[in-house]
Parts: sequence; C-alpha cells; structure tokens
Amino acid sequence: MADRSFLDWPFFEDRHRALALELDTWAATALPGLIDHHDVDASCRRLVAALGEAGWLRHAVPASHGGVSARLDVRSLCLIRETLARHDGLADFAFAMQGLGTGSISLFGTDALKDRILPPVRDGRTIAAFALSEPDAGSDVAAMSTTAVPDGPDAVRIDGVKTWISNGGIADHYVVFARTGEAPGARGLSAFLVPADAPGLTVAERIEVIAPHPLATLRFENCRVPLSDRIGGAGEGFKVAMATLDVFRSTVGAAALGFARRALDEALGRARNRQMFGAPLSDLQLSQAALADMATEIDASALLIYRAAWAKDRGAARVTREASMAKMFATEAAQRVIDRAVQLFGGLGVMRGVKVEELYREIRALRIYEGATEVQKIVIARQLLAEAEGHTDGRLCR
Repeated sequence: MADRSFLDWPFFEDRHRALALELDTWAATALPGLIDHHDVDASCRRLVAALGEAGWLRHAVPASHGGVSARLDVRSLCLIRETLARHDGLADFAFAMQGLGTGSISLFGTDALKDRILPPVRDGRTIAAFALSEPDAGSDVAAMSTTAVPDGPDAVRIDGVKTWISNGGIADHYVVFARTGEAPGARGLSAFLVPADAPGLTVAERIEVIAPHPLATLRFENCRVPLSDRIGGAGEGFKVAMATLDVFRSTVGAAALGFARRALDEALGRARNRQMFGAPLSDLQLSQAALADMATEIDASALLIYRAAWAKDRGAARVTREASMAKMFATEAAQRVIDRAVQLFGGLGVMRGVKVEELYREIRALRIYEGATEVQKIVIARQLLAEAEGHTDGRLCR
C-alpha cells in the first residue's frame, strides 16, 4: 500500500483527498483488464474510453464544457497522474495526453472550438495530441521551422515536420504550432487545431521507444486549416504553448512521483521477504539506508510538485520557476529511487515482466520530454536572473 499521509498536507482540500482514494480503488479494479503492453494503440483507445466513461476525464476540461472545476485544477491533475502512474504508466499516458492535447483549447480556444473539441475528449470518444517538437526544435521552440502561410482571407497552409508526437497515429486531432512570421523567433508562432484526417497531414513514421506508447513523426504538406481553428491570436503560439506547459509541467513530476512510490512499495516488499545471510534483506543497514533515501526523495518531490500545483490553483499568473523545479527534481529523484529498487531486487530487477524493470524503462523519458532537465535548469536560472534584475515581463525567461 502506497503512503497516503501526504494527503493530509495543507495543499489539499477534502475533494482532492476523496478524488485520490476513489481513483485508486477504481484503478486497482479496472486497469488490469484494459492494458496489453504488446498492443499499445488498442490499449490507449480502451483506456481513453474507460477514463471517459468513469468520469475521470472531466478533470481535463473546464466546467463550462462538462468538467469538474471552473478552470483546470492542477492539484487534481497531479493527483490523477500520480495515482495512475503508480498503477501503470500507459494509463497515466492516456489520461495526460487528453489534458495536454486540449489544454491550449481550454485556455485560449474560441467558444466554437471548445464546443466542438472538448465534450468528446471529456467523454473519451476522441483522442487528443500536442504537436510542438520538430527534428531540430524540441526544447528550443524559437528554432521551429514548420510554417503556416496565408491561403486566402480565411485559411492557412501548414508545411513542415513534427516528431516525438505522443498519440501520433491514433489521435483524432492535433494542436499544431507553426511559424506565422509576425515577429522573429518565438514571437512569430501561432497554434492551430488540425484534424487527423486533414488533407496534407500524414503519419510519416511510428517511433519505437524503450517504454512503448503511441509515438510518431507527422508530415504536413500544403495542409489547409481554416483561421477559425487558430488557438489564440496571430503570433501568440509561444504564449499558448508556455501557458499550457505551466499547467501540465508539474503533472510530469507527479507521474514520476507515482513511479517512485510504486518502486518504493516494491522495494519494501522485496527487502522484507528476501533472505540474505540468514536474515531478511531489510535487516542490513545498507538496505535500510537505501530505503530511507528513497522515502526522503519521494517526500521532497511531492512537496515541490504540490507547492507548484497549489500556487497555480490559487491564481498565480505564472508558475514557471515552481513548475520547472518540480518537474526537474521529481523526475531525477524518481530515476534514483527506481535504480535503488532495481539494485535491491538484484538480478531479478532486470528481468522482463518484473515491475521494477518496467518502471526503470518508464521513468527515463520523463527526464527529457516537456523540457529536459538541463533546459529546466536554464529556465529556473533565467527566472532568478530576471527577478534579480527587476524584469517582471520575463524577457530573460524564454
């Protein structure tokens, strides 16, 4: 049983505590029958449908379109990701992408776009995706080369390549960022909603990774999109992307926290039951030290994550530094926690089918996506420098 004492922390309200406990019960019963890691596409479709039917995806859209909260509640999103990740990484992925893939629309979309896109996502009838990264522009958004040029008075044509796109190949629609040229660099980007069946959009390649999930490279060739499907204003794509990540970056840390909690649970069971030198492994001081380090890093991660989520939910305009700290520390700490768990399992820890081996593969990508650890350090430092120099407009915090 994972530690639940953190739910008593003052970051949470009773509704958050009830959510975590109810979801944990549901996940334990429902998830095993939904997931086949040898067929991730079908598993993700089943998971999205089940999450929608059970009402969990209502937390990924605002109350105006059938959601739970007036605006996206980051503490709830973090608790859901942490809980699902503790049970299974693919379940966390399926939930997270419904939120990330529509977060821009929830925050900046027109009423017509929200009316069209959010209800089916909430119900698990459609699958969403977020297409920002490119072969030469991942964390450096300003290097983006995909273009969207005018095509008459009411449309644009998108050309370029997006890669590392989660849900690529199974999504029903993508939030796509492209260069529209209103200004140099990051200030000349815009965001558009592109249906998966739009002429000119093709799945160029499916990408296989160590922890399988739907992932693809997308190609856009003269892909025509109406201006009514632009998200935010012309040239506001960077603002749209950063505001979306401000909400969801903390949740990446929460997923890592879920993996780490599961690793500690597995390690505790192994240490108590494995006999070595005539006594349980847990009697050895080195084992006890490892367990203590794991528990401490988990609590430190949780404090950073739920501090950032709480600050955003209280109405902070930006939580860039807090979210970056949470994401950076929690993902790096989870890697260390899981590595210690594998070590405590010995040879069994690298055997396919053993949970800690699965966790070892699952955690690695989280230190990279939505801003690699090294990029988070740059973001944090630039925020500190901007504040020290008296800049409140974030000019140093790209």
